[in-house]
Amino acid sequence: MGEWNAMTYEGKDTILRVVREEAEAMFAMADQPDVWERATPCEGWSTRDIVGHIVDTTEGYFRAFDAARGTGEAPLHGLTVMAELADQGATTFRGVPQVEMMDRLKADFHKMQEILEPLGPDDWTGFMVTHPYMGPVPAFFYAAGQLMDYGVHSWDIRQGSGRAHGLRGDVADLLVPFMFEIWRGTVRTEAVTEPFTIGVRVGGRNGGDYRISVSSDGLTYEQGEIESLPTYIEFDAGSMVLATYGRANSGTVRGDRDLAERYLNLFFKI
Repeated sequence: MGEWNAMTYEGKDTILRVVREEAEAMFAMADQPDVWERATPCEGWSTRDIVGHIVDTTEGYFRAFDAARGTGEAPLHGLTVMAELADQGATTFRGVPQVEMMDRLKADFHKMQEILEPLGPDDWTGFMVTHPYMGPVPAFFYAAGQLMDYGVHSWDIRQGSGRAHGLRGDVADLLVPFMFEIWRGTVRTEAVTEPFTIGVRVGGRNGGDYRISVSSDGLTYEQGEIESLPTYIEFDAGSMVLATYGRANSGTVRGDRDLAERYLNLFFKI
């Protein structure tokens, strides 16, 4: 299943293909005039703002790669201010016409693909690029960032339609490993009154059983036996992604519900 693990070079072609497919699907939706001002689950954002957010984010990636190659500087803000700065970046473009913004989004997407596609195995996992919120990360993380933007935000646009729908399996499966890293980066350690360990069972191509330990020092995780723990939470891949991003209260709790809810409420939003 190496081709489904985008943290390895074997998964490179798979994630870039799925990103392309999700981007094309978003372009088709966001090109529609009646969708542009429609509200989404992202607080205060319409489709227009989601497009602005992805443009702002992707163009930040360009600066990050330039800096990593010795041209310019890459800002580092930290995750705690991500929501605030992302909102500022997204809403900056509200006065720009839809056609102009969509052309810019598509051009940015193709430029980002041109950065990622030539990367070889050493650069995919070893070329460190400073992400504005996550700090230095391997180049593959930027492919995942594109998938988070086009995959999760396509879900947001569909959610705004009021129709029943779901998160595509290929998107969810590829993103599962990155959700543990998001949990690790967004845990509010000051809210941990005493250490504890819970289990997470997740389905899909990157699924398995994980033991997650939380303390005032942070969050760690590893694959392992979970049924002897006081509680564990079962997710399908899509539900885990949507829960991590605060889009849905999902998951099946086995055992101590209070401990599970304590865990699920430990994270700040990004």
